[in-house]
Formats: sequence, C-alpha cells, structure tokens
Amino acid sequence: MFDIGFWELMLIALLGLLVLGPERLPGALRALQRSIGTVRSYTSKVQAELNHELRIKELHDHLQQAEKLDMDKLPPELQRSVAELKSAAAQVQRPYQKKTEDKPNE
Repeated sequence: MFDIGFWELMLIALLGLLVLGPERLPGALRALQRSIGTVRSYTSKVQAELNHELRIKELHDHLQQAEKLDMDKLPPELQRSVAELKSAAAQVQRPYQKKTEDKPNE
C-alpha cells in the first residue's frame, strides 16, 4: 500500500521522539494503533454491507428476469437464484410457523 522503506520509518520515529518525547511516544503509538484498528473494522463492515446489498440487487434482477421468462425454461443461473430466494423465504417463515403451531386452537 505505502512504499515506505527502513530509512523513512527511522526518520518518522526520530521526529516522533523529538516532538512527543520518550514519555508520551508509547501512548501516542497505542492510540494510533487503536485508531487504525477502528478504521479497519469500520471499512470491513462497510465492505460486507455493500457486498450484501449488491447480492440482494443481483437476486432481485434475476427474479425479475425469471418472472419475464417461463419458470420451466430458466437458465441455470436464474434457477439457482430462484432456489436461493425460496430457501431464504422458507428460513424467514420458520420461526413464525413454530409460534403458530405452539398455540392451541380456540
């Protein structure tokens, strides 16, 4: 990502030591490390959310194509998408089915 060599790192460390001093430099490095970790976790969450939204969009497009075509003559890619959507719908309905089955009929 960054093309930083050994001497550049040594120069940054020396400047940090001169500016912050030996007492505050370790704390500043820990704070920088925490900040970098927070940014990395945030970017990974955003990336996962974008991937999820793109997959939903793709499935929605495939469903629209499947609705336009005859359901028996779908290409394999669209058949997989329809099957995935059906299984997702079944998983969503399962918790509600258990609750209605548990209730006695009045």
